[in-house]
Amino acid sequence: MPRFHCLTPLHLGAELDLPAGAARHVQVLRHQPGDTVTLFEGQTGQGFSGGEFEAVITHMGRSDVGVRIEAHRAVEREAARAVHLVVGMPANERMDWLVEKATELGVASIQPVMAARSVLKLKGERADKKIERWQAIAVSACEQCGRNQVPVIHAPQSLADWLKGKHAPAADAARLLLSLRDGSRPLRVAAGDAAAVWVLHGPEGGLTAQEEDWALEQGWAPAGLGSRVLRAETASVAALSLLALD
Repeated sequence: MPRFHCLTPLHLGAELDLPAGAARHVQVLRHQPGDTVTLFEGQTGQGFSGGEFEAVITHMGRSDVGVRIEAHRAVEREAARAVHLVVGMPANERMDWLVEKATELGVASIQPVMAARSVLKLKGERADKKIERWQAIAVSACEQCGRNQVPVIHAPQSLADWLKGKHAPAADAARLLLSLRDGSRPLRVAAGDAAAVWVLHGPEGGLTAQEEDWALEQGWAPAGLGSRVLRAETASVAALSLLALD
């Protein structure tokens, strides 16, 4: 059954028009009145119910699609623990790929950061457009993989600003720096039984020794994924595979 994100509080018996993107998709798939689709809100709290809703198409217009909600399933497919990525953004389309695959693997949020070796530098309108694109990729990945909670893609910041900022992880969360330096413990061992894990890694070329030292001074612990040097986007996928998959 096709799944569509609908960022509005949903409830049984409600009749509504689908968002423009979902309506276009329904039309492309040539659905007809009486067909059933699945809707999800993408978040919980503030009037949102969570789970997913079964809706019947009631109207097919040239640019609009009306539905009526007929059932609710209180199902979630989130990872057993929240894994947050702090990513030195890879260049070109690799960040798009990272967001898509990380969402499928259960990431709770992604914080893009700009490090000394970052090729991709974002600010202003260009940054806003990238965030909008990445958030849309996350929504599409949720529609495909069955998640009902859309991970948040935060605005890019410099690594130094983020490490000392107000939005850094809580002290009781596991804060792990992916590093090849001596003394790094295997990622899963370093994470232990923490309910929330933050994983920081660099862009192409990795973090500089000074940047790693900054993170360690802020309480991050070095952790490793083995002896091989992984691409930035591969490191995210590997870390999530170890920490977030059921």
